[in-house]
Amino acid sequence: MTDIDKFLQRDSFIERNARGRAQALLDPGSFRELAGPFERLYSPWLAMQQLVTQADDGVVVAKGMLDGAPTVVLAIEGGFQGGSMGEIGGAKIAGALELAARDNRRGIATGAVILFETGGVRLQEANLGLAAIAEIQAAIVDLRRYRPVIGVSAGTVGCYGGMSIAAGLCSYLVVTREARLGLNGPQVIEQEAGVAEFDARNRALIWGLTGGEQRAATGLADACVDDDSAAIRATVASLFARGVPARHRSERAGDYLSALAGADTGGQPAPGDVRAVYTKGEA
Repeated sequence: MTDIDKFLQRDSFIERNARGRAQALLDPGSFRELAGPFERLYSPWLAMQQLVTQADDGVVVAKGMLDGAPTVVLAIEGGFQGGSMGEIGGAKIAGALELAARDNRRGIATGAVILFETGGVRLQEANLGLAAIAEIQAAIVDLRRYRPVIGVSAGTVGCYGGMSIAAGLCSYLVVTREARLGLNGPQVIEQEAGVAEFDARNRALIWGLTGGEQRAATGLADACVDDDSAAIRATVASLFARGVPARHRSERAGDYLSALAGADTGGQPAPGDVRAVYTKGEA
């Protein structure tokens, strides 16, 4: 079979919607959606601003089994409001993580997977969205003491803003080459610092500095996987099998800050320069 045949026969994870991605990760027949669209959990704030709402507020909460182990999958729909976090969607994610932590304290070992396709906070909900993201981050830190919390960013929206911090708090992070991970998006950087700092139209620059392959090479992600549902599922399962890391990436923040302090910021860095800087933070 040629590489082209393999590409055509693959089951693209990126081309699935949030609900389809959650179903692809869980064992067949075990998918059960909580707080789904029939609960009509619309954002009241979008409606007040005469903006289109969605019955699940762009977040799918699914509980089931992954390789026979209880797992909750939290999938953000990047096609709705850019995957932005508001009060309702954020509460669904935080609440599910808190319940998973409670299960662990009761002796039911439950892991979590968060599928990040998000631009960060929903600007139309301002402080409510920021509070929701803070609750998500706190819930990740609580749950990861018991079982791994695994983040996946596949594409095409990427993972930005406060939710990129949530991704950094995960026990493990899986990306594809198409993924992007950064605190600020290219357009925001260009708007605030100018095109000389970051050209938001330069796709090679964007993926060279913040793309999935680069993030894995710099140690900010644990695996870069092809866009294939089976491959992503197998990678997530293997990371669960590792158990809770002895030291989470977020606990090495001081090492990374020391490495960044010595970086040359006088010009636009090349991807290799960035890799060299972050490699110093892996000690």
